[in-house]
Parts: sequence; C-alpha cells; structure tokens
Amino acid sequence: MVEIVAVVVGLVALTAVVRAGARKIGVPDPIALLVVGAGVSWVPGVPALRIDPDLVLVVLLPVLLYCAAFAASLPTFRRNVRPILLLSVGLTIVSALAVGAVASAVVPGLGFAAACALGAAVAPPDAVAATAVARGIRMPRRVVALLEGESLFNGAAALTVLTVAVGAVTGESLSFAQATGEFLFSSLGGLVIGGVVAVAVAWVRRRVRNPYTDVVVFLIAPFAAFLPADVVGASGLVAVVTAGLYLGHRATTIMEPGARVVTGSVRTALSWLLEGVVFLLVGLQLREVVAGTASNPLSVVVVSSVAVVVTLLVVRIVWLVLSEQAVPALIGRRRATWGESTLTAWAGMRGAVSLAAVLSLPVVVPGGQAFPYRDLIIFLAFVVILATLLGQGLTLPSLARRLSGGRSEVVADAQQEAQARREAADAALACLEQMHRDNPGRDDIVEQLRRRVRNRIRNADEQLAAIETKDPTGTDTADTDPAAFLEPRSTSTAGQEELPKDTYRRYGQAMIIAERARLLSLRDDGLRQDVLAPVIYPFREG
Repeated sequence: MVEIVAVVVGLVALTAVVRAGARKIGVPDPIALLVVGAGVSWVPGVPALRIDPDLVLVVLLPVLLYCAAFAASLPTFRRNVRPILLLSVGLTIVSALAVGAVASAVVPGLGFAAACALGAAVAPPDAVAATAVARGIRMPRRVVALLEGESLFNGAAALTVLTVAVGAVTGESLSFAQATGEFLFSSLGGLVIGGVVAVAVAWVRRRVRNPYTDVVVFLIAPFAAFLPADVVGASGLVAVVTAGLYLGHRATTIMEPGARVVTGSVRTALSWLLEGVVFLLVGLQLREVVAGTASNPLSVVVVSSVAVVVTLLVVRIVWLVLSEQAVPALIGRRRATWGESTLTAWAGMRGAVSLAAVLSLPVVVPGGQAFPYRDLIIFLAFVVILATLLGQGLTLPSLARRLSGGRSEVVADAQQEAQARREAADAALACLEQMHRDNPGRDDIVEQLRRRVRNRIRNADEQLAAIETKDPTGTDTADTDPAAFLEPRSTSTAGQEELPKDTYRRYGQAMIIAERARLLSLRDDGLRQDVLAPVIYPFREG
C-alpha cells in the first residue's frame, strides 16, 4: 500500500512540475509530459509501470470525457452533427480497415484480423489529446467543434471494430449484420442510458443547495452513466458524453450560482490533473513497449511503423478533402474553407484511448496460442501516439496561425458579445420599467437602477461602434489586434478620453484591491478565519 501511495504522489507531483515548466518554455503540456515520462522510464532503478487498461477505460476516461463534454457546446454540436458523425464513425471505420490492410501486407504472418485490431486501436483521435493541445491555440470555432465532437463519439465505432477483429482472431467471428447490430446497440444504448442518467442527475441537482454536495454529484455522474451502459453491453463512453453534454448545457438553469463556481473549479482542477497523469503514464510505458519488440526483425518494426503512421495521415487527409471539399462542392453545399479542412486533417492526435484499447488485447487465444504479434501491435500503437502528439502537436500551433483566420472570428465574437450585452440591458430596463408601472413608488431606487442599466447600454453601444469603425484609440480596426476588443483597457492614455466602462472597471478594481488589502491586514492582526470567510467567499453556505 505504501508503494502505491508513493507512486500516485510521485505521478501527481511530477505532473504538476512538468506542466508548470512546459508553460514557461511554451511547449504544449501533453508533449512535455509524454517526453518526460518516456525519459523517466529509462532512468536506472525506476520500476516498470504497467497500466491496467481497465484503469484507463473505466476510471480515467469517463471522468475526462465527462469534463470535456460538460464544457462543450451542445448547440454547436447540433449544427455540425453530420460532419461529426462522418468523422467519428465513417473515418474511424475506414482508418481501421486501411491500417489493417497495410499492416497485414508489411508484417508477414500478422493476418488481416489481428491487423484490424491494431487499426481499431489507433483509428480514433483522443478527446484528451485534442482538447489539451488545441486549448492554447486560436482555431476556428468549427474546427474546434469537429475535433471535440469526433473525439467524444468515436469510441463506440473503434471498440466495435476492435471487438469484431479480436473475435475473428479468437475464432468468435461476427457477420456483417451482427457487427452492425452490435454497433447500433452500443451507440443507441449509450445515448439512451446517458440521457436517462442526465435527466436523473438534473433532477437531483435542482434540489441540491449545498455547493459541496453538488461537487459530489458531479463526481458521481460520469460513473452513474458509464456503469449501467457497460453492464448491458452498450457504450459507456457514449453514455458519459451524452450525460455531460446535456448537463453542461443545462448547468445555468439547474445549478445554484455558488455550486457552479465551486464545481467549475473542481472540474478544471480535476481535468487538469488527470490529463497530465494520462500523458505521463503513456510516456512511462516506453521502455516496456520497446523491450517487447526485441524478438521482431528491426526492418519489420521500422517499415511497419512508418507504414501505419503514413496510412493514418493519408486516409484522414483524403477523407477530409472528399467529405468537406470535393463532394460538398459538387452538390453546392460546401461550408468548410480549405484552411479549416487542413487544420482538421492535421489535428488527429492519438492518446490514452489508443493505448488502453491495445493493452486490452488478450495475451492468449483459445487453444493456448499467443495473440499474434501482440507486442509488435502494442509498439506500433505507441509509435502512432508518439508520432501524432509530437509531430502534429508541435506543428499545429504554427499551422493554425497561418490558416485559422482567427482574427476575424475574434472581432465577430467581440461584436456578438457587445450585442448580447445590449440586448440583455434592454431586457433589464424593460423589466424595471414594467415593475415600476405595476408598483409605483421608491423612485430613488428605480432611478438608481435605471442609471446603472443605461450605463450598460451606453457601454455596449460604444463597444459596438468601436468594433464597426475604429477602436477607442482611434486606430482602424483592420490594423488592430482583434483580441484587444476582448481585453478592455484599464487606464486612459494622455490626450484621450477614457470610456465610461473603463473608468467604472478601473475604479471597481481599485476598490477590490483596497478591500483585499484591508481584509489581509485584519487577518494578519489576528481576526479569525471563520469570521473572514463569509466576506471572502460570498457563496459559502450557513
């Protein structure tokens, strides 16, 4: 037990240190963790760390997928459901079959069924990898939506192909109709169970008033969706994603504000930690995986590694060109730009899902024979993870800067935000006036609220005018970084008039700083923490 605790604490501490260092040097966290983990695996005296695939598939992935789905946009997913399904189902199956055909051709004696098992393991891009790498990159919203949707829902297709392939190797082959039925049952069953669990959790959350109790509900929800689906043979991952999308979409209406604040902090910290641990664990497998290929000829290992990686890249590029450019152009319904298709094609990074899937392959098949080339299959899956995370992950930021068109989207976001603020303020003013007409009196309070709302309307109008013509400094919008519209100026410049919203914000920030300094002074003078807590944490219960 002491050894297990020491390993867990060491993984957590190393994850925190590496992520902090990666941010300072500008390297994406997953890549830094993968490289450090691989390096540590070769340090003399470090014990071999074997990952139980159930730990990833049953414990880590449900939580990570739930956190990712909770933060995703359900309306955006609905708008892009067709291309997401083409990627998560169509491309996953085609990639698995293509890798199976190529691997069986370049590895003598592997066989098509075992090669398809490899293809099923490496076909699905990983939700954790996609969100972790793309989080710090400004990419078009549609690309982000496709990557999130694809990686959240491709597990059912990949695991179905993996089950069929393993069954063929072990003599329990399924017909095409049986495989199709299993996939439909897995996917639809996961959707239904995830939806039922989501409704039940929403019912509970409406009645929870303690934010810390809501945190417990949040932590239980992914397993409440995963376990029933897994028991009946449906896709637990699809159930988790379905529940996360629904509950995230309804969070503002079923959760108390205090609960959203506390739960949001827990969700961010938990996903941050588990993401890092997953990539670190993948890297720590390197020595064990390389040792397993000692019995295979070096030429076979090298050729098959290159062939599998190239096949995945080529198939993904061709699929995106056909599904988002060529075919839509023929029918006059092309929505994606070439830049968006290029980014989507290049962002298919693999991660923990591939490793867990390939580690779940049986060691022996009925009859006592070993699963054909199991060690080589695991090594090839690891090569794909390394190649996509390092190769694509390191080059994706520069490619996104060249192709994303993010500047115009930031301007559009700022304009939509200003318009939303204006419409919300209009609605607030109309509500105030109606209440004043229905209940005359208290003119002083009504006038004070009226002035506050009119200031918000004026601020929104000024922001809209600045975006549509010139920014507050008088510089043309075309020559200004659009991100400036999302970062309000806090001080005025000599000779220029400061906007009311900036003055209000500047004064408010100064007041908050003064309050904080005074509270800290009271704390240092001996005022009890339990007295200060309701002031510092306004959402605290009791």
